[in-house]
Amino acid sequence: MKRAKTGKYLIVSTAGEKCRAFIPEPLPPKPQLQVNDKLRELIDQSLLSLGRLDSISLLLPETDIFLYMYIRKEAVLSSQIEGTQSSLSELLVFESGGSPGTSIDDVQEVSNYVAAVNHGLKRIKEGFPLSLRLIKELHNVLLSKGRGSDKMPGQFRKSQNWIGGSRPRNAVFVPPPPDKVMDCLSDLEKFLHGKPVKLPTLIKAALAHVQFETIHPFLDGNGRLGRLVVTLLLCAEGVLKEPMLYLSLYFKTHRQKYYDMLQKVRIEGDWESWIEFFVTAVKETAEQATITAKNLNKLADEDRKKIQLIKRASGSALRVHHALLQRPIISIPKICEMTGLWTTSVTTAVKHLEKIGIVKEITGSKRNRLYKYIKYFDLLNEETEYHV
Repeated sequence: MKRAKTGKYLIVSTAGEKCRAFIPEPLPPKPQLQVNDKLRELIDQSLLSLGRLDSISLLLPETDIFLYMYIRKEAVLSSQIEGTQSSLSELLVFESGGSPGTSIDDVQEVSNYVAAVNHGLKRIKEGFPLSLRLIKELHNVLLSKGRGSDKMPGQFRKSQNWIGGSRPRNAVFVPPPPDKVMDCLSDLEKFLHGKPVKLPTLIKAALAHVQFETIHPFLDGNGRLGRLVVTLLLCAEGVLKEPMLYLSLYFKTHRQKYYDMLQKVRIEGDWESWIEFFVTAVKETAEQATITAKNLNKLADEDRKKIQLIKRASGSALRVHHALLQRPIISIPKICEMTGLWTTSVTTAVKHLEKIGIVKEITGSKRNRLYKYIKYFDLLNEETEYHV
């Protein structure tokens, strides 16, 4: 359905030239959404897929182990959508104190995203509402170090920005002027809190994501933060008990369509097509995450059985294996720290794990060596290697 009015344009002067900035109407859309039978069925299927994913999280022996890596996978993918050329492997090497082999700014950007996710989840679990205050906190963490740290971390913009193009006049889209940003954000916050109308969470998340991207309230980091807000909203409203759903892989795979759909809402008011795209992303992502979680759990069980065959050294090797589940790329000192074992015991255990093909050394050096849990990492790493 097309809507004649989804917002208004205002002529503004910025960077020495005039352009048309777009000011969106408050949510929900008017006239109201037309949810036909096909879309309603798709929403129901998406909720079923989310339910299955939530059930898997309850069955996992240690959910935190899986979440640790899921969050990092999402951080890599969300940053890649914005053009960051960092892989999951490079992030884990960086976190282990090694040299990532790519731009340190790229890896730091991804590391910041991990910190922002963890901060947001902590606040939500403390009962803090998804609000403008929390969004500013998240942005402050997201841009705390490295690239973007000079772009007003934690502060809504005071100047005009634009999306695409080399200058405002040839931009693909120009968000609201700075003096209108707070009004737009205030309306968005009310919508997040169920005013003027309470909508089903999936539809609310779909609408709020577009609105946030349209307002583009920060000088940098809007895309990453807009995707993070979706996950936090699902957790805050109890759709997910654990944050195991991350949409960036789907958005990365369908990147051009993702951008086109956002723009289509602004130009034509076609919210229904966007919601269909969004809930399809939720459904497919939830189904894939469920499969991945099952496969990771199965692999961990199979490897534990292999390790038990080592006999005398199996006790130490199982403790090392547990550390590898939490950190699939890790150093021997870090394993010692996590397990409480002596260096000699860890070194012996790692050699046993190398012999049976569970781990391999990846630096090729004699000092500051790092070990990778091969098959486990490969399962997690699917789709995250950088491709332009």
